[in-house]
Amino acid sequence: VLTKGIDIVLTLDVSGSMKSMDFEPNNRLDSAKEVVAGFIKGRKNDRIGMVIFHAHSFTQCPITTDYGVLLQLLDAVQIGRIEDGTAIGMAIANSVKRLKDRESKSKIIILLTDGVNNTGKIDPITAANLAKTMGVKIYTIGIGREGRVPFPVHDPVFGRRTIIVETKLDEELLIKIAEITDGVYFR
Repeated sequence: VLTKGIDIVLTLDVSGSMKSMDFEPNNRLDSAKEVVAGFIKGRKNDRIGMVIFHAHSFTQCPITTDYGVLLQLLDAVQIGRIEDGTAIGMAIANSVKRLKDRESKSKIIILLTDGVNNTGKIDPITAANLAKTMGVKIYTIGIGREGRVPFPVHDPVFGRRTIIVETKLDEELLIKIAEITDGVYFR
């Protein structure tokens, strides 16, 4: 059976700030995973891969049409597996690497993040320009809200408790990344 689909890389932020609980009872990561799972289940002939990132990024799942495996690997995604930070540029570059040799007409990155780029060797704008050069569109999705949000902490004396922290979302950067690649930003 020959099918025509598009190549998609889901690029998911797993930095510590994704523990924020603006979507109670879920944290940001759990809420994003629910939305991503629904997206995967709605695909038919597309090839989908997944990159996750903190201060570094790595491929959680190579591009595949086996949505069952992809959903299992999505379910296994957790916060705290790699060094903390938000390296948006590195995540985009790694995602472009997954797509660069693909021969499909449409190559798309769906970038889901809640933060501000604060680490990494590649600037997000440079990575977005690289994506554009490779014919990759980036759709950016800002997760969570700015301002004061509940955040769980593990206190050695009092155990698990919730504090209120200040969070920021660099919407201007996410809009610019999408614009450079002819994609769209969503909040």
